[in-house]
Amino acid sequence: MTSQRTTAIIGRVERRRDGEDAQSPMALLKELPALVVLERFPVPVLAIAEDGAILFANKAFAEMLGYPADTVTALQFRQIFHTLPADESAVSVVRAHADLIVELLHQDGSIVRALMSKSALLRGDDPVALATFQDLTERLWVDEL
Repeated sequence: MTSQRTTAIIGRVERRRDGEDAQSPMALLKELPALVVLERFPVPVLAIAEDGAILFANKAFAEMLGYPADTVTALQFRQIFHTLPADESAVSVVRAHADLIVELLHQDGSIVRALMSKSALLRGDDPVALATFQDLTERLWVDEL
């Protein structure tokens, strides 16, 4: 059954590429919604609003913190970021700590240490910060021993 399904999928892909309505790779990229792309990234991605609301977290981010994918967006900045100030704009705090190791709270209460990227949204007046994370917890734990 798996080989039949694979053949069917491959067949569909081949027909779509050979069909009259085939798109160029660039046209396909231009039409792909940003949230679909962010969700498919294999690295943790988080979008946060100035008030600390989590606007978007992909499955990789949720897994890094031990949550189901749909649960993270119900959380707030202060529930995820362990040691960062919660009394300032969350976007400002994320920008100020870009390219630094931050401590995040795992669902089980443990600390996840991760390198946080700069926000992909670079304008100073953007009301959202969009960052990626690299989990360094295990590497840093081993280095400390």
